[in-house]
This record gives sequence, structure tokens and C-alpha cells, in this order.
Amino acid sequence: MPRVLFGAAYYPEYHPADLLKTDLDLMADARFSVIRVGESVWSTWEPENGRFDLDWLQPALDGAHERGIGVILGTPTYAVPPWLARLYPEIAGERATGQRIGWGARQEMDFTHPAFRFHAERITRKVVERYAGHPSVIGFQVDNEPGLHLLHNHGVFQRFVDWLRERYGDVETLNREWGLVYWSHRLSDWADLWRPDGNAQPQYTQAWRRFQADQVTEFIAWQADIVREYARPEQFVTTCIAYDRPGVADEELTRGLDVTAGNPYYTMQDGFALPAPQDAPQSWMTRNTWALYLSADRMFSSRQEPFLVTETNAQAIGPSWVNQPAYDGQWRQAAWALVSRGASMIEYWQWRTLVFGTETYWGGVLPHSGRPGRTYREIARIGAELETAGELVEGLVPDADVAMLYSTPSKWALSAQPALGRPDGGPDERSYQGIFEPFYRGAFDAGCQVRVVHAAQAVAEEPGALAGRHPVLVAAGLYVADDATLDWLTAYAQAGGHLVVGPRTGYADAEARARRDVQPGRLADAAGAWYDEFSNLAEDLPVKGAAFPEGAAGTRWADGLQVDGAEVLAGYEHPHFGQFAAITTRAHGRGRITYVGTVPNAVLAEALFRRLVPSPGPWSELPPGVTSTGATARDGRRVRFLHNWAWEPASVRVPVPVRDVLDGSAHEAGAELPLGPWDVRVLSETAGGDVR
Repeated sequence: MPRVLFGAAYYPEYHPADLLKTDLDLMADARFSVIRVGESVWSTWEPENGRFDLDWLQPALDGAHERGIGVILGTPTYAVPPWLARLYPEIAGERATGQRIGWGARQEMDFTHPAFRFHAERITRKVVERYAGHPSVIGFQVDNEPGLHLLHNHGVFQRFVDWLRERYGDVETLNREWGLVYWSHRLSDWADLWRPDGNAQPQYTQAWRRFQADQVTEFIAWQADIVREYARPEQFVTTCIAYDRPGVADEELTRGLDVTAGNPYYTMQDGFALPAPQDAPQSWMTRNTWALYLSADRMFSSRQEPFLVTETNAQAIGPSWVNQPAYDGQWRQAAWALVSRGASMIEYWQWRTLVFGTETYWGGVLPHSGRPGRTYREIARIGAELETAGELVEGLVPDADVAMLYSTPSKWALSAQPALGRPDGGPDERSYQGIFEPFYRGAFDAGCQVRVVHAAQAVAEEPGALAGRHPVLVAAGLYVADDATLDWLTAYAQAGGHLVVGPRTGYADAEARARRDVQPGRLADAAGAWYDEFSNLAEDLPVKGAAFPEGAAGTRWADGLQVDGAEVLAGYEHPHFGQFAAITTRAHGRGRITYVGTVPNAVLAEALFRRLVPSPGPWSELPPGVTSTGATARDGRRVRFLHNWAWEPASVRVPVPVRDVLDGSAHEAGAELPLGPWDVRVLSETAGGDVR
């Protein structure tokens, strides 16, 4: 692609037909290069069973093509028409056995059911065959945000039993691997397997989550293969991923696609302010600048390559009581932040704000009146800037000072048996994120860029090769790991890498069974530290150590860490926990293993990463509220992004000669570049120096 694709989801079928020309002209004026269409209206494509209306989209595609706007065509299989629900009530999905999801929203169906598959295949073939040859169509999106429900339907459960039989062979093996001697759960026959609704066995839950993700992956790959029968070689096939969906294992889901596409949504206004508050709840809608970057890094991690943003904030997002459109400048900030981390497309949801339906107050580029306003003007500015930047910023590979292992199986396991509690005393089902995210935030606050790497992706590579590319690797919350993965981690340190181990890592095997090893499992000897007890923390524990400032503390969790050959970097200031180490380090082979036995607060996490990456490069001297992000273009040129996430203007002294990509001005090393409130500068580094 010659430039970053830029546009919005567009639903001409939701609005009067006489608005089409106005809409497309406004899009062209805003330098749109892509729209996404067609994925939400199966009942429009097929109003009755077997009666198809396929021509209604033609004017929109023709008009887009006339204006040089590409089209991503969606298949409508996530929103089932009422007639299909009426003819086949048995395709209704079940959140619990026998409890059907009521019709009236979307994704209410059992997508594995043969009746649904028959009709889904038929409508997919009809739509794609009709428009695959249209010159505007550059790619296809199959389905939409899959994996919303964990389905309990009869057929799904029977496939689960078959899946287990293929995986384990016989019930005696399953009894042994799951520990079903416990509470008299031993099976004598496959027919004895109980439904998941009342299950309390964590090994069952782990298998159930793995199976559900496999079903989603198979469904998307099945549909992608159908589309490829009609697609031209230059057209891509993807799906848009909501990364918090319970049925998604993104690194597996994207293997059957041509490119990753995701839908990051985030709280704007003061949610983007730096410095950020300590405790901001994260969900599908993230809060804080570091969480925006984590969303981007997660999308890059799926295939370890640039990605598409298929939906993101236009105005307010969510229900009618959540209205926080961006401050002036924040749309630019978010767009360029995503591009800096590898986004090859920025697409807003949606073009026109709806006047009906569930998402009436999920704001689009145009408001309910349809008159271009503040949102349109700023988004049009972004379109013009992306056009100016051109191919330089398309397909960037972001820098990485630190790599962090991500583990979907550990996320499942720590949801079933949460390690962390909520303030009200209940279980925190986001325990994995509650461990992983503070480490990520610490790296961000220290000015480090992070490459998120799935554990399976890492161990597929020779340890020394990864250590050469990523000399610091963080494994925090890696609760589920087989022996080979843990041995690979020690080999990474042996080969010269600095391995940072965080809480819960190595505690369980691939079946989510607690290891009988001295903890951390298979890592204790190499780390020179071990523990056999741990505690949740009702209050933060102050941490003391020469490398850590006042205010550093452990939160939520503490391992009872004992030293056996390691150096103690920090301990706790507490009459009981003071007997344990908080952070240790030890040389191992040509590298090092540092063990962090607690969930660090923001002060401790930032200080930790400043120690791990003591020389972050010449762009590290920045005023408060300003971030610097580096990346490499496809042709090898270096690109630098400066963001001011604050109301106060700032200036940055550039350490190397740069050219402003957006206004063309050149600046010698030592020049001061001003940044206004909520501002962005995009720079091309024109001379050498440290490339981070």
C-alpha cells in the first residue's frame, strides 16, 4: 500500500439514499482511502429465506471507486436475520446448558450448528461472488468481533467430548491428566463427562476454554477459505478482533488470515493525560495512554507484523451515559500513536451517527445532524497528514527496548482460579492482566518501547536469536507453561538474555496443574531464588533498595522469596514480609535472571525498567507529559513520533538532525521543537545516532 489506509465503517443502508453523494464527497474531502461496508445487514442481503437482494450496495461501491476510495466488504454472518431464527430456533446459542440467548441483539447463535453453517455459507458466497470483481474492493472482513460467548449447546458439548477423546485417547488418561480422583470425579466412560455449568475442576475449565477458542478459530478460517475461492490475488482476507472476547486466542485466530485487524477503543479526554493515575480500571475500553500503546502492541503481536485498525473512536463510544469525545488534538494523537506501533490502516466507527438502534449514542465522524463539525475537521486533518506522510509511515516496524511474553492459556487459568482479589474481597477474573499490565506500564513510564511476544512464538525461535534481538525479556504471570517453555526461558538467559520473571510464572503445567517443583518451577536453580509460600496483600508494601526511590511498593501479591545464590536488589519494609526478598538478580550463563516477587506499583515498575534498560538512547530526555516513539520504515528510514499528552505546551531538544514529515521543515541536532497542548510531531531522522 502506498500510504496508511484511512476511513470509516459506512452503512448507507441505515440512512436516506439521497445522502450517499454528500457522504462520499465529504469522505473524499477528508482524504479517505477506504470504507468498510456490508457486514451488519444479513436481513438486507437476504430479506427472506432464499430471496436475495444483492444490488443495493452497487451505488456506494461505484461512488467510492469514482473518488479513489477502496472498500473492505464484510460478510454479514454475525447478525442473523429474524427469519433464520424463526425457521431454526435450535441455532440459538446457549450461555448455559438449556438456557438460550434471547434474540434481539447480535451474535446470539450457535455458529457451529449445521443449519447456521448452511445459510452462512450461502449468503457469504452470494455476497462475495457478486462484488469480488468490483474494482473498489481491496479486501474482505469475515464475520465481526468473533468469540463473544462460550457456547453450551448440545452439539457444542458433544464436539467437546470428541475433542477430548482425540486429545487424550481414553478416559483413564483423562482421569490421570485432570486429577479426577479428586472429589470422586473419575470417569468410567466418556458418557460420564459432566456439563460445564457446575464444573469446579480447573483442568476441565482450561480444556473448555481451549476448545472454545479452537471453535472460533475454525469458524473464521472456514469462512476465510470460502471467500478466497472468489477473491482476487491482491485482495486480503481478515476479521476484526475485539481482544478481550472470551473465545479468542488471537495468535491462533490470525494464522488463517492475511493480516491482523483489531478494534481498539479507549477513554479520551483526561484518560489520555500524563502522568496517569495509579489505578485506572481496564476493560474492552482502555484508560490511560500506556493502555492505548498496549492495545497496539497486542495487535502487532498476533502475527508479529503491521496490522489494520478496523474500528476506533470517532466521538463518544459505548452506551448513552458514556459521552467523552476527544479534546482538540487527541484524535491526531491516538491515530499517530497507533501508526507508530505498526497500524497500516486507521478506520473509525462509524461515518454517520445512527438515529436509531442500540448504538444511537456511539458517535460517528458526523453527528446526528449530519453537518460536519469539530470531529470531522480534525479527522480530515489526519487524513491530509497521512496523505502527506505517504509510504514512509505505512507498515512501520516499531522499536523494542523490552520484550514481554503474553500467554492466553495463562489468562484463562488465572480467570478460573484468580490469583488476585478485588477491593470488595471477590475474585479478580482479570488476574492475568492485573499482573501483566503493571509491568507493561512500568516499561512505558520508563520510556521503553515494548514488543509483546506470545509464548508459543518465542519458543519457536532459537533462544540465542531472540536474545540477540530482544536482550530483555519479561515473563510475568506466565502461570501455564510446559517444561519445554520453562527450559527455553533458562536457555534464553544462558545465551545472553536478561530474563525478568514475575509472579505466578512457572507455577502450573500445560494442564493448569500446580507443579510439585520448588517454585518458580524449573527456574529456581537458575534464578538463585525460590519460594514455597505466597500472600495476597491487603495494602501496598513499601519496597527498599538502592535502585528504588521513595514511594516504590509491591501491590496485591508477594511471594515469600528466599535467596539461594542470588543478589537481593530490594526487600520489604514490614515486620513480617521483611524476611523475604522482593527483587533478586543472578548471572546465568552469558545472561541474567531477575526475579520480581510482587506486582509493582507505578513507582517501583518504572524504576525497575530504568535499571533494566539503563541507556534508553538519545531521545530519552523529555519534559513531563511527552513521549517519544521510534520505528523503522519499509525502506529502512528511521521515523520518530513526539506526543505531548498534556495541556501545557512543551518543547523537545532533538538529539539528531530531523525533517518534519508533515511540514517539510529541517532541524539540526540541538534544535528545540515546540509541541502544543495534545500535539504530535512526526519526524524523519536524517542522520545517524542511537536508533532507539
